[in-house]
Amino acid sequence: NMASTAAGKQRIPKVAKVKNKAPAEVQITAEQLLREAKERELELLPPPPKQKITDKEELNDYKLRKRKGYEDNIRKNRTIISNWIKYAQWEESLNEIQRARSIYERALDVDHRNITLWLKYAEMEMKSRQVNHARNIWDRAITILPRANQFWYKYTYMEEMLGNIAGCRQVFERWMEWEPEEQAWHSYINFELRYKEVEKARTIYERYILLRLIIMLLKNWIKYSRFEERHGYIAHSRKVFERAVEFFGEENIDENLYVAFAKFEERQKESERVRVIYKYALDRIPKQQAQALFKNYTMFEKKFGDRRGIEDVIVSKRRFQYEEEVKANPHNYDAWFDYLRLLESDADPDAVREVYERAIANVPPIQEKRHWRRYIYLWINYALYEELEVKDPERTRQVYQACLELIPHKKFTYAKMWLMYGKFEIRQKNLPGARRGLGTAIGKCPKNKLFKGYIELELQLREFDRCRKLYEKYLEFSPENCTTWIKFAELETILGDVDRARAIFELAIGQPRLDMPEVLWKAYIDFEIEQEEYDNTRELYKRLLQRTQHVKVWISYAQFELSIDSSDRLQRCRQIYEEANKGLRSCEEKEERLMLLESWRDYEQEFGSDGSRERVKKLLPEKVKRRRKLTAEDGSDAGWEEYYDYIFPEDSANQPNLKLLAMAKMWKKQQQQEDEVEENEQQSPQAEDEDESVEGRRRRRPSCQGQRKRLQMVRSTSSMEASVASAVPAQSSAHRAFDLD
Repeated sequence: NMASTAAGKQRIPKVAKVKNKAPAEVQITAEQLLREAKERELELLPPPPKQKITDKEELNDYKLRKRKGYEDNIRKNRTIISNWIKYAQWEESLNEIQRARSIYERALDVDHRNITLWLKYAEMEMKSRQVNHARNIWDRAITILPRANQFWYKYTYMEEMLGNIAGCRQVFERWMEWEPEEQAWHSYINFELRYKEVEKARTIYERYILLRLIIMLLKNWIKYSRFEERHGYIAHSRKVFERAVEFFGEENIDENLYVAFAKFEERQKESERVRVIYKYALDRIPKQQAQALFKNYTMFEKKFGDRRGIEDVIVSKRRFQYEEEVKANPHNYDAWFDYLRLLESDADPDAVREVYERAIANVPPIQEKRHWRRYIYLWINYALYEELEVKDPERTRQVYQACLELIPHKKFTYAKMWLMYGKFEIRQKNLPGARRGLGTAIGKCPKNKLFKGYIELELQLREFDRCRKLYEKYLEFSPENCTTWIKFAELETILGDVDRARAIFELAIGQPRLDMPEVLWKAYIDFEIEQEEYDNTRELYKRLLQRTQHVKVWISYAQFELSIDSSDRLQRCRQIYEEANKGLRSCEEKEERLMLLESWRDYEQEFGSDGSRERVKKLLPEKVKRRRKLTAEDGSDAGWEEYYDYIFPEDSANQPNLKLLAMAKMWKKQQQQEDEVEENEQQSPQAEDEDESVEGRRRRRPSCQGQRKRLQMVRSTSSMEASVASAVPAQSSAHRAFDLD
């Protein structure tokens, strides 16, 4: 075997073949193995036995073994600094300072930028009271790693603890040359303050805030000011705040600076200064960035201000809110209205005027009236403010004129603006100017509202000739306006010129197009009645009835004749009712005819005799329910609809229909009686023997005969209906369709 191995051949061990490859009955997992190992404590090693060193030789042997172990670890991996530190600390525990120092130096050769290594080295020297060695180490550390603040803090603390104030100050100065972070400067300042060196501390603050890299921090200015205030230098503290405000300016403005400044002045009992600071800040800081400022200002006013001051705070807050809204959307006229209403209540005229000018500068981009409606009210409010609040008529006139020049009158106009301008000129006793303005409006853009307002103005001034001219212009502009004709005629009536008023009415009713002719005719008729010209009134009614056969005109005519105090008024009234009844026979609206007959019936009940009452009662129609077929929009069948129809006895064409309706009712009544007989027969018990059944069949034969009679009646009824339909072709569907129910 050895020979074969030496010859280079290697024997491969034989692998035992598994005969049974089926899984074992009991399966063991890795978790079970680990759990059993822990339970049986298989991996726990017994602690080494304690060894007591009794003489120097055993100690030296122990030191040799430990040092050999540390050196071996260092030799294996020199970069693991923890091995070096453990080695040095072990030597330090044996008071082998020189050996420990040698180990630290060897470690620094390996990694001189390790902060922990320097700290442990210096701490060892300080523990062993080797001050100069410690200073040497700190000097080397801050020279190699000047940005490691821990070295500087430890070095200055050591010098201060040793009472070497000058040396500590010198270390701080060396540190400040590197322009460290904020806390380093405050440590230096606190060091000087601990030894009552206020001037030196102020000098350090000055150097600190002049550093361009740190000066942007607002809290440094605030700390500097509080430092001056804390030591009683109030003027210096105020100057620091003023320098901070000047430095930050409006670009980097911060509400915290002004809050701190105001609180400083509040502590000095300078209420006016505080108020000025808050207002100055609120005028320059956006609303969303000034929440704390508003809160502190409100608290200040509640503590030291009066009611006026508190209102100023609220007004300022709302003013900023409105400013933000109008900046976001200059065409939000509702925001401008609220803003101006706020300013008008508490601001000087120049400020209000300036905001009004800003508001009216936002002209709607589209020349459509619906976009200008809110905008025009800005001009109206501006003019009213100048006239009523500022009491400057000349500027008010300029506002009106500028607005009227701005409106595109060729597309649309605002009669309200023209009328307000005219009334303003009248209040200023400038009547020619008012008339000139309103005349220009009518010439440029005539409107109904303009004519009405101008006419009303002249009526108040009792200039009736001008009113007549304006009415003439108005009717030339809009001849179909019935209200204008009526008002013109009323004016002439009031002035006592009846013939002129009648002529105006005649012109009006002769117009081819009128918007409300019924109102015009009624006014004309009422005018003649007031003048007691009854013949003219009758003539008017006749002319009107030639144009329309409306039932209300007939009733009004009859009531007019009834109202006249004459001997034949009842006869005239009854005659009109008879004429109306004849005229409405051809009317398709049967409800109107019914309305006339009911009015006639009421008249006869009050003024007529029994014969006349009976006559009118016979003229009243009979109300029947009918059905008609409905058709949908697409032409399909939509079912049947029930409706009420009126059959007037006076119409001869309807007589067959009345007879047919009476026969149908009789047939229906007879059918109901026969149905009741059949129900009674079905409820009687059946006969047990055959004779009774035969006798019962004989007894039921008359009912079959009754059915035959009913069928014959239906046939005769249908033939009668066909004859009526052929006799009355005009009343086609309305009178042929009826329901036997």
